[in-house]
Parts: sequence; C-alpha cells; structure tokens
Amino acid sequence: MRLRVEFTTEPFDLDEAPPHAVVAREVVHSAELDAVDVGPFGNTAEGRADAVLGAVDELLRKCLAAGATRVSLQVNVVAEEES
Repeated sequence: MRLRVEFTTEPFDLDEAPPHAVVAREVVHSAELDAVDVGPFGNTAEGRADAVLGAVDELLRKCLAAGATRVSLQVNVVAEEES
C-alpha cells in the first residue's frame, strides 16, 4: 500500500523558517519516501505505507519537541501504478 501525507506545522513565520519547520523538512527528506514537496504553507510526502507512517511518527515527535504548537496532517491511500 502507498500513502500520501500532507502536513503543516505552526506557528507560522513568513520571515524565517522556525525550528519545528526545519525539523519537519529534515525528517521527510531523510525518510525513505519516493516523493517529497516542501513549501511555505504545506508539505507533502509519498511512499510505502510503512515508510510514511514511520516518518509521521518521527515528524510529530520531533516537531512538537522543537516548539510546534500544532501539527495538522492528512493521510491518503494512493492507488498503486499497474506494471
């Protein structure tokens, strides 16, 4: 099964990325995910279910420890491509 996670961390800072946002980027870029898109207002990552779920666990723990006051996320099942 493949999953896509979309997430944001708060509080926002448009002038400089806060520590929790930097941590979020580090987590998704270091995870074994197939696709990562990091932006100023939202982020997405996609991959195997176990990789996405592991990244979500690490993301939540590390972002909250780094000062996030809210982490909003949505996880969707992505249709597998037929070979």
